[in-house]
Amino acid sequence: MFEEAQYFAPVAKREDGSVTVELASSHPGFADAVYRERRNAIAALALNYQPGDPVPHAEYTEEEHQVWALVSRELAAKHQRYAIKEFLDATERLGLPKDHIPQLQEVSDRLYPLTGFRYIPAAGLVPLREFYGVLADGYFHSTQYIRHHSVPFYTPEPDIIHEVIGHANTLASDRFAELYRVAGGAARRVESEDALQFVSKVFWFTLEFGVMREASELKAYGAGILSSYGEIEEFRGMDIRPLDLKAMGTTEYDITKYQDVLFEAMSFDQLEDVVGSFWATCDDDSIARLLADG
Repeated sequence: MFEEAQYFAPVAKREDGSVTVELASSHPGFADAVYRERRNAIAALALNYQPGDPVPHAEYTEEEHQVWALVSRELAAKHQRYAIKEFLDATERLGLPKDHIPQLQEVSDRLYPLTGFRYIPAAGLVPLREFYGVLADGYFHSTQYIRHHSVPFYTPEPDIIHEVIGHANTLASDRFAELYRVAGGAARRVESEDALQFVSKVFWFTLEFGVMREASELKAYGAGILSSYGEIEEFRGMDIRPLDLKAMGTTEYDITKYQDVLFEAMSFDQLEDVVGSFWATCDDDSIARLLADG
């Protein structure tokens, strides 16, 4: 329900070094002073992070660990029904803890030997080109905070449940990890903002909200669907369209609600052949030709 690397609460660093996360009045944690202070402290960890250092340790409360355990358990059950086999196998391969929130460094330590990916902390908004670009080097920007305990099955922004249960499990697959890498390479290669937006929209409709035909059933593989307790139950009823680069790269979407238009890959091979090959070779000229093609 949100756009990766764009739908974050603004983060401000004051002259005295203090950090403030500006939550909207509609945010579930807006009126919770304790939650807001924790958000500020966790954002400060990321702002003070230096590339190459271990990811800073975030202290989580027992209440926050309980949110992770609840959502992790409920999503795991839904994954057995709705997720593609490649995701399920990768989830088992990664073996994330189910009873507590893992530190991002722990996620990196589990993930790197499998596919070479590592996590780096994000305080808030990460520029689009930077967010996607570092994927080419095997890095994934991630928040460290978790959603407010009052609504464990909802978040108005990407939190660690989305970033880790959705993306880290996916990144534990060699085939998916390669798709992330070539997407990052495409984001670096293109020069215009229009071309970058096209690349990012294809990412949105595949690695965030992609669905796939598997043994005649429609299954999900996008991290946005697989980390959403509600959306994973609804995606089969949406407007499902064939995989199409131009359509994905130009379709508008509303980040504040469930995605009502989804694009279906008929197999993982098709996803790699169509989308993977596009990211591996696209540039401004080839995207312009796609857009001009009637």
